[in-house]
Amino acid sequence: MSFFMKRLSVKEISEEKCSEGWNSGKGLSGKKFLKAGLAAVTALAVLTGCSGTTAGGERGNTKVVLNEVAHSIFYAPMYVAIENGYFAEEGIDIELVTGFGADKTMTAVLTGEADIGFMGSESTIYTYAGGTEDYVVNFAQLTQRAGNFLVSREPIDQFDWSMIVGKDVLGGRAGGMPEMVFEYILNKNGIDPMTEVSIDQSIDFGSTAAAFSGGQGDFTVEFE
Repeated sequence: MSFFMKRLSVKEISEEKCSEGWNSGKGLSGKKFLKAGLAAVTALAVLTGCSGTTAGGERGNTKVVLNEVAHSIFYAPMYVAIENGYFAEEGIDIELVTGFGADKTMTAVLTGEADIGFMGSESTIYTYAGGTEDYVVNFAQLTQRAGNFLVSREPIDQFDWSMIVGKDVLGGRAGGMPEMVFEYILNKNGIDPMTEVSIDQSIDFGSTAAAFSGGQGDFTVEFE
């Protein structure tokens, strides 16, 4: 999962001349954050280091609206950094908003409702391929692995991927990171996701748990 913002915003930041801060080499305070949390703080510090304005945050801080695709323990390093005041120490007042879907998070950034989005990088590719002039760019990474689980309707003591063959699986929307990772794993285990498994891609990832609880599917791909 990565952070992204509109291309023109990145361009404006890179062209800003700072007398001190990021460009002078005076970076973060050097706290031993979790590596993922540090990546987020470092990236967002660019915004504050090159800005002399304050927008409704703590005194002297720059307010940044961060829209996350989902609220998950998988993103704990970011939450720890926010709750422990690491962003505030670097002059950033974070307003965290949950988008409940990559499409909604992307829309929030493109329309200016959010300064930064946080989700899988696939949507930035789709936006660029769609010809958006002020497309978004990824600038920092928080997680390096997919945090998805395959959940079965019935208890399984000795799971084997061959048990998926012929089953109905709620995979999330087509083109979404959870669904694509699931197909990748199936291929790695010699299973054709197109012909050997029935993957329901009609349900948004944020709604698959409710659909599964309601009786749909033999398996579902979920976060915790």
